[in-house]
This record gives sequence, structure tokens and C-alpha cells, in this order.
Amino acid sequence: MEVRDPGPKGAGASGVAGDAVCDLRHHGGHDQAVYAYAREDLDLWEADVGRPLAGGAFGENLTTRGLDLTGALIGEHWLVGDRCLLRVTSPRIPCRTFAGWLEDQGWVRRFTLRGAPGAYLRVLEPGAVRAGDPIAVVRRPGHDVTIGLMFRALTLEKALIPRLLAAGDDLPDDTRELARRRTA
Repeated sequence: MEVRDPGPKGAGASGVAGDAVCDLRHHGGHDQAVYAYAREDLDLWEADVGRPLAGGAFGENLTTRGLDLTGALIGEHWLVGDRCLLRVTSPRIPCRTFAGWLEDQGWVRRFTLRGAPGAYLRVLEPGAVRAGDPIAVVRRPGHDVTIGLMFRALTLEKALIPRLLAAGDDLPDDTRELARRRTA
């Protein structure tokens, strides 16, 4: 699959050629160009939902193996294959569309309580990505703001929002603005 920067939210959709984004107001754009979810987390969900979940079952463009996505730092850089460079930007926040896709009325709450949201990624260097390509973490920022912390702050533990500012320029603009308003 060809991965490239899709442009800004509202105008740009997915960073993966041929992938559709239905709600351009809330999804897609620079900071949600690619969605990654861990195979290990899908395996845990299989037991809960009682059915197999293939790679892509949660709408992810990348199904990873051996990466702790919940522990990934905001701003971390991943080299996928030999050329595609991605930056971790934010967790997926579940919505009713996601629940409908999985045909589970309580899905948003269940997914939120599990706290394994996967990671949205920004495309820094475009490139072709193939199944089985290695993913190497090539930059880890000097802060402690993880996907898991950001997810908890934006969903169940709003008191954590000010802690997100520790990520500085690695935070997406909308999240940085939210955190600044909460600390003012």
C-alpha cells in the first residue's frame, strides 16, 4: 500500500491510497493519516467478542506485532519498511460508527475501559508499505506522554489533561489547545 500525507483534516482523508474516511470532520487529515492497532490487543479482544478478528478488523491500516502501542510516546517516529517514516500523534477515541461496525451497542464503553486504543500516525516521509515490513522506533521524545496517558486524559480521567502539555510540540494542535484551556 502507498502511504502519503493526506492533507489537513476536513480536506484530507486517509494517508493510505485507496482507503476511505467517511467522517472528514472528525477523522483523517495530517494527524490521523494512518491508524495502527496491535495484533496482541486484537487477540485479547477475540476472546471477549467470541469471534476471530483479522488484521484490519478495527479499521486499522497497520496491524503491528511486537510493539506496545499503548506505551508509545506521542511524537515517537517509526520507520516502516525501508522508507516510510511515521510519527505517533494520538490515540483512537471510539465512536458510535465504530460500535455499529462491530455490531455491539456497548462497544464504546468496553473499548474505552480496556484502554488499548491503538495509535494514529502522521506521515513524515511517504513510501510503500507491505505486509511483513519491519517497524523500527527511530526516535523517542524526552517526555513521558504515552498513547495510554493521552487516551485516559481524553476519556475517563480529564484531570490528566494538563499533563499532556509535557509533550510540547509533539502534541497535535487541537490537543495542545485543549490542554492549555484546561490549565488556564
